[in-house]
Amino acid sequence: MRLVFAGTPEVAVPALDALIASDRHEVVAVVTRPDAPAGRGRRLVASPVAQRAEEAGIEVLKPAKPRDEDFLARLREIAPDCCPVVAYGALLPKVALDIPAHGWVNLHFSLLPAWRGAAPVQHAVLAGDEMTGASTFRIEEGLDSGPVFGVITEEVRPTDTSGDLLTRLSLAGAGLLAATMDGIEDGTLQPVPQPSEGVTLAPKLEVEDAKVDWTAPALRVDRVVRGCAPAPGAWTLFRGERLKLMSVSQVSDRTDLAPGELAVTKKAVYAGTGSHAVELLWVQPQGKKPMRGADWARGVRIGDAERLGD
Repeated sequence: MRLVFAGTPEVAVPALDALIASDRHEVVAVVTRPDAPAGRGRRLVASPVAQRAEEAGIEVLKPAKPRDEDFLARLREIAPDCCPVVAYGALLPKVALDIPAHGWVNLHFSLLPAWRGAAPVQHAVLAGDEMTGASTFRIEEGLDSGPVFGVITEEVRPTDTSGDLLTRLSLAGAGLLAATMDGIEDGTLQPVPQPSEGVTLAPKLEVEDAKVDWTAPALRVDRVVRGCAPAPGAWTLFRGERLKLMSVSQVSDRTDLAPGELAVTKKAVYAGTGSHAVELLWVQPQGKKPMRGADWARGVRIGDAERLGD
């Protein structure tokens, strides 16, 4: 099939690579978000998908909105058979969905209908799911509600951050998307409607969602830290300034600390929660580089009455 791939971030690149490598299909163009400012100089930088496509000599389309007439006209000229999608980042209007003969097929990082939305991996970690996966489905106008072609499963490990899990899913999901294209092309794969039961939503996580509540149990604190890593990044307040929490571990035998209360030893720093304590393994003070929790604690010289939080 003639394919137009749509995607933007780094996690979409493995799927693009898998389709470029396929001997059954041709990626004739790529659709991605417009260049965005990045770095200290805030200069415009092409998305990872755009950079990979340019390396491969593939035409890159960067519409401000996918309903732009120039973009739609070019898509009609290309006349793709199917448009595979991974984390493109913009809603597709029906006029665009109707152009390819086999529609637009999305690789979504959850076991649909669970975790429909922009942040399925983060919500799976936050919820303490033991198993997740990826699904390929035909895009329709509803939110991640289209019929499903195929799924893969992936265990959520006890120490997984969202970044860890998303990396594994992006690699395994690349093979699923390529296999889905094969099945659509040879007619052996038909999508199955999603069940109406078991629908959960995974909206984008905002900065406030990543604020740690020290009155919550240690299990919840750990999930927030892992689920919000690397973005938006779990945080708390210390002396009125934000302290980013990059990694913690639960310390089940330490229950003597009140929520947010700190205790410092020569090699570790602990914080109380609504249950047992957590050790602050890696933190990042405002305006500084990441550092070990114990090194941070020694540097700020924590007083007896000081604690984390408001």
